[in-house]
Amino acid sequence: MPTQITIYEITGSSPYNVYTCDTGFTTCVYVDTVVSFTDIPYSFYIPVIMEQMPSWGIKVVDNNNCIITQIVE
Repeated sequence: MPTQITIYEITGSSPYNVYTCDTGFTTCVYVDTVVSFTDIPYSFYIPVIMEQMPSWGIKVVDNNNCIITQIVE
């Protein structure tokens, strides 16, 4: 069964590019672009190629290229 992740809050400047990564943030897969705060909360499914990992890194890059990261277990 696919794993769903929900982002409830994002800081920085929109739009935001969302990635799913390994926990070392060396391999990342682009998920989607969240256009504005009105799109929050934003939910997505972990990509199939990363589904079997025990935990994931979520990386969000805002319009100013600021990077926000979080490990999800």
